[in-house]
Amino acid sequence: MNRLDHRDPLVFDTHELGRRAGSMRTVERTFKAPEGLGIADVIGVPTGSEITLELRLESVVEGVLVSGTAEAHVTGECGRCLEPVEDDLDVDFQELYYYPETDERGRTRKSSEDEQSDEDEEETYRLEGDFFDLEPVLRDAVVLALPLQPVCQEDCLGLCSECGVRLSDDPDHHHDAADPRWAALQGLSAAPGDEGDENKDSDTREGLAENQEK
Repeated sequence: MNRLDHRDPLVFDTHELGRRAGSMRTVERTFKAPEGLGIADVIGVPTGSEITLELRLESVVEGVLVSGTAEAHVTGECGRCLEPVEDDLDVDFQELYYYPETDERGRTRKSSEDEQSDEDEEETYRLEGDFFDLEPVLRDAVVLALPLQPVCQEDCLGLCSECGVRLSDDPDHHHDAADPRWAALQGLSAAPGDEGDENKDSDTREGLAENQEK
């Protein structure tokens, strides 16, 4: 039973391709990007923006070999200074979709009662009837092509750790660092208003001395 929705822009029909090994056809399609296409909270294709696909479908013994290119616009945030980042992405991918009734070697598959699962077996993709879903392959290709830490420019200096100023805008920006050896003496410096109190104490001591002389 086919569970794929043929109206989904990332679901493709291979009926016209046929199963004769060597047959080929090309497909071009532009569609709106689905949600979460990229690296979450880092960089990715904005939901609803246009993605252009160019696919080549080839019939082989095991199934349908899908080769293609996806073009999209990506946006994100600089990993150093948090400024917006934009770029155009052009990613290539290739995947083999196996016929439902064959295994990875093109042999007829065993019945579900006789088939044993192998946890170490690599994930494979299969046709459902004449249809295949490109979304998981496209997602993997896009994520692998994106930088884990995008930057607005290669020599971005990031942000000042003390005040948050973008250093690329002010390369000479700095803060005068106090010598830690003098930190203990800072508390002993006179606070505002203390100077006047000291003068009063001095005057009082002088007055007492004059009275004693008299």
